[in-house]
Amino acid sequence: MWGGMLKVFSHYIVYSLLRQEAGTRLAGAVEFFIYDTVKIFLLLSVIIFIVSAIRSYFPPEKTKRLLSHKREFIGNIIAALLGIVTPFCSCSAVPLFIGFVEAGVPLGVTFSFLISSPMVNEVAVVLLWGLFGWKVAVIYMSAGLSVAIIAGFIIGRLKLEKWVEEYVYKIQSLGAAMSTVKQTFKDRLVYARANTGEILQKVWLYVLVAIGIGGFIHGYAPDAFLARYAGSGNPFAVPMAVAIGVPLYSNAAGVIPIVYALMEKGMSMGTVLAFMMAVTALSFPEMIILRKVLKIKLLVMFVGIMTVTIIGVGYLFNALL
Repeated sequence: MWGGMLKVFSHYIVYSLLRQEAGTRLAGAVEFFIYDTVKIFLLLSVIIFIVSAIRSYFPPEKTKRLLSHKREFIGNIIAALLGIVTPFCSCSAVPLFIGFVEAGVPLGVTFSFLISSPMVNEVAVVLLWGLFGWKVAVIYMSAGLSVAIIAGFIIGRLKLEKWVEEYVYKIQSLGAAMSTVKQTFKDRLVYARANTGEILQKVWLYVLVAIGIGGFIHGYAPDAFLARYAGSGNPFAVPMAVAIGVPLYSNAAGVIPIVYALMEKGMSMGTVLAFMMAVTALSFPEMIILRKVLKIKLLVMFVGIMTVTIIGVGYLFNALL
């Protein structure tokens, strides 16, 4: 219902107030931009509030305790699932990594969490559900969890702890000295409201830029170009999408408008999934942050395993869908 109201609103702005000519590329791009801007910020406001309330029950110390002393493969699964409800950003990678190692969490389990947290969180799933329907949301969540579990398990089996920077193991754990502050339900709501405003203040520009790129693709990108270089007929579309996604930096919420425009232009589902995963889990800024705690060999190994796994997921879903 509200989706239809937004369409009427964006149509009114473009053709009645801005007096754009119907059927032109500019009109289509502007209408896409207005519609997606209002829709995504409404979704973000509601979902970030809910996510923030949930996150108040899962502070980093509690997360570490939940992941410690588990059988490794079970730990990979729990870590990947826990990443869904604890959507930490890339800047949290270093302290989280150190904290997990201090708590005795196996290296592979730690990576399962760090892969799942930015890639498969509630915000991304709900936005995908709202824009594409529940099937696409479930497919993306299943694929993201599979990547997190498989990549983390492989890293754990390879026993690569020696490729973690030595200082990480020398840091004394402060967990015992930290006290957990009990919060009332009202305190959690107050925190959720404040955190929602803080997050929106940080990401609004990135989301607008992403929607702008999506609007440009929607209005101006030639269908023949996308069909030739990233369409289902190109056997190298998936690795090309991954290569294009790596230099970009965005969270899942920011990249979804671009994904939406690419799908409307005919890009296949597996290629779109691979692109989105590359942007959220293999961005250059996150690799720079992780370099602070990982030696070059482990960082290269991590990137290689993730790249192969994401490309595999892309090809798999292209074949199935």
